[in-house]
Amino acid sequence: MNINDLKLFEAVSYYGSFTKAAKAMFTVQSNVSARIKSLEREFGTPLFSRTSHKVELTSAGEILMAYSKKINHLVAEAKQSVGGNQIIKGQVKIGFLETMMAVEGPDLVKRLTVKHPFIDLNFKSAMRDELINDVINYKLDAAFVPAPLNHSELEQHYIKKENIVVVAPKNCKSLDSLVKTFPLKAIVFDEGCVFRERLEAWLNNKGVVQYHKTTMNSVEGVINFIESGIGFSFLPYGIISTFYNNRKLTTFSLPRELGELTTVLIYRKDLPPLSALKAFTDLYLDEKPHKYESPV
Repeated sequence: MNINDLKLFEAVSYYGSFTKAAKAMFTVQSNVSARIKSLEREFGTPLFSRTSHKVELTSAGEILMAYSKKINHLVAEAKQSVGGNQIIKGQVKIGFLETMMAVEGPDLVKRLTVKHPFIDLNFKSAMRDELINDVINYKLDAAFVPAPLNHSELEQHYIKKENIVVVAPKNCKSLDSLVKTFPLKAIVFDEGCVFRERLEAWLNNKGVVQYHKTTMNSVEGVINFIESGIGFSFLPYGIISTFYNNRKLTTFSLPRELGELTTVLIYRKDLPPLSALKAFTDLYLDEKPHKYESPV
């Protein structure tokens, strides 16, 4: 076993495919398969379960993954320390909700580029649960997600609070008239979206158990459908005021328990951040140094 074997092992887990891992690691699929088989012989157990559709870690593979990340982390840390190079460089994989990335992403890249021009950022937008799982499973270095969450493996730091508002067509006069619309139509993201969850909780509180939904996968699509009068949605006020202030929309505030959203930055506790990740997190944590404690 060598360090490169572990990197191939991590690549197969990340991409869920020997072929994609080979392409990403600039080698051939037969070499990846041979090195994984060598690891499995060395450890005396299968590391991946293989089907015609996907490749997944076995329970033994998950254990090795934790050690592999720590080993590669220590090697990278040693190179930085022994090399004595004061220039911070490397790649940082960060997860966002799409709505937050639209608002925060450009400024974040600009701030990091000014301070650390040799750090590469790799952004991923996804639903909250997927982002959390990707950090837990070492696929992301860190992620910005809505609180609260309780997970013993994750460090979390408060980033900001923002307001969620009801976004409706311009001719909507009040929330009461909106709820009485028949048929009631909403523009939502896929299941697992925090805004969709808040919208459905609000409708339940209003005694509305059924509504017609149109599912979109982009903020721009949601806005376009609302503006055309098809329905309403829940979105952060910041994204409306920043990008869509001149559109034919109207917004309504919500009670605090539904309208206030806290965002936290999460990363694994067992891997002290390397210099590139620490440089990234310091952009926020220097300003907001306290840890976030989830309410019990």
